Amino acid sequence: MIIGIDLGTTNSACAVWRDGTATLIPNRLGETLTPSAVSIDDSGAVLVGVAARERQASHPDATVTAFKRYMGTKRTTKLGGRDYSAEELSALVLRSLKEDAETFLGEPVTEAVITVPAYFNDQQRKATHRAGELAGLRVERLINEPTAAALAYGIHNLDAEARFFVFDLGGGTFDVSIVEIFEGIIEVRASTGDNQLGGEDFNEVLIALMRERFAEAWGEAARNDRLYQRLREQAERARRDLSGGATATMRVVWEDRAYEMEIDAATFEAQAAGLVERLRDPVLRALRDSDLRPEALSDIILIGGATRMPLVRRAVARMFGRFPNATVNPDEAVALGAAVQAGLKARDAALKEVVVTDVCPYSLGVNVSRALPGGGYEHGIFAPILERNTVIPASRVHGFQTLTDNQSEVVFGIYQGEARLVRDNVEIGKTKVKVPRGPAGQGMEVRFSYDVSGLLEVDIVVAQTGERTSLVINDDHVGDDKIAERRALLAGLKTHPRDEELNRAALARGEKCYENFLGDDRAHVDHLIRRFQHALDGQDPRAVEQARAEFHAALDGLEGERFL
Repeated sequence: MIIGIDLGTTNSACAVWRDGTATLIPNRLGETLTPSAVSIDDSGAVLVGVAARERQASHPDATVTAFKRYMGTKRTTKLGGRDYSAEELSALVLRSLKEDAETFLGEPVTEAVITVPAYFNDQQRKATHRAGELAGLRVERLINEPTAAALAYGIHNLDAEARFFVFDLGGGTFDVSIVEIFEGIIEVRASTGDNQLGGEDFNEVLIALMRERFAEAWGEAARNDRLYQRLREQAERARRDLSGGATATMRVVWEDRAYEMEIDAATFEAQAAGLVERLRDPVLRALRDSDLRPEALSDIILIGGATRMPLVRRAVARMFGRFPNATVNPDEAVALGAAVQAGLKARDAALKEVVVTDVCPYSLGVNVSRALPGGGYEHGIFAPILERNTVIPASRVHGFQTLTDNQSEVVFGIYQGEARLVRDNVEIGKTKVKVPRGPAGQGMEVRFSYDVSGLLEVDIVVAQTGERTSLVINDDHVGDDKIAERRALLAGLKTHPRDEELNRAALARGEKCYENFLGDDRAHVDHLIRRFQHALDGQDPRAVEQARAEFHAALDGLEGERFL
């Protein structure tokens, strides 16, 4: 038996396709949503779901939630004297869902389609796959959450060509996807998002307000973990109340004293304005990547519990100039869509034959160096080979050349991300290629092949010898320790004119613009950045000022599109 699972940051759910329809599976408490929470009680037993979540305020040292945000990292949580990784904690939730499904269905569950945020990177996807395997499931496919939501919406049953914008704001992640249906094919045109933006961040706004209100009374205790968990619970309740009313009250008891704060919707929305602003860039990027205008969309679909907030719905309506579609339960849509995909995998006769394609969520490429006009080299430049939102499976090839005379080997670092410099992207592999000594310019072809399971194969062929080097990217990942080390190295750089405020702002804008464009436009931005950096290197204030003005003017020309 194969089921569909929505492994969420706040809540998880599972569903099954049978008798021609997708059906949610209730857990042992009769609820269709299971909190993504794990706790260890005094006897050492593992608690999952509501039982675990209810212990968070009282036993914060033995309970953990929101661990999905740390999938694919080396971060661990100590519970009951043992360290657990995010994928191990996720496996405990998946195992609980599997047991509930087996009870409901009356037969063993061995396979699953598991959903992931569209903007999950390679490491996070592999960690999710491993979590399923740790739970005793064969993971038939990982499907992007917005794609699953589109299936729940029923676009696989449409006969006419249509395009949908799926806006998914969950507890811990924000994803947007543009999904198109034509001739029996459901194709994801673009996916992007923010893995660190969700309902939990809106809760933090309310927590900060209450901490500020009682800062004098709480003093240093304001940062106490036990108090924080109580505030977190109250913030979640208040946010839900504000989704349906004008005011909400947060109440906590700390050191035998009750603290109460009433918050109105206007104050909350004003304090959360920065978070709402962060919703716009992924929307713009998805539209730009798919080369579509808002009026070309058939509908805007809202999923994820956080989209119930009126401030979010109003923001979406302003972006698109029309009201979004909220007919599908935002908490259930992803699990139901995963069940539809499970039915497609099982080739259920009740489902019309349809092919579901997906896209590569991040650009994939290698590090290169470039000769500078005045001599010397610029190292660590990211050269994309498979650009983000390429429909997969896909295979792309790019030619490179040796940089110096008598070079005997080339080291290729494999990276994913959108930044111009590889240091700001994620390294997912590395390989060395031997080349025959000779003048600079010895040719090599690098081919990236990426499949629907997220497996990346790299083939490098040296033109002169025909020698081939192949690499299949494994599960190794960059952890927090390496990131911290890189930040420390960057912080130790000497002061340079580019550290001046105006120049830093201009470079930051350029880097953002580089990430927001593809192809020729991206190459043009790269050229503009290098030209501006060349002016900075000259350290002539007048030349820098003129170059900065020209740089901004050029970027204005690229970004001068319709404001949503």
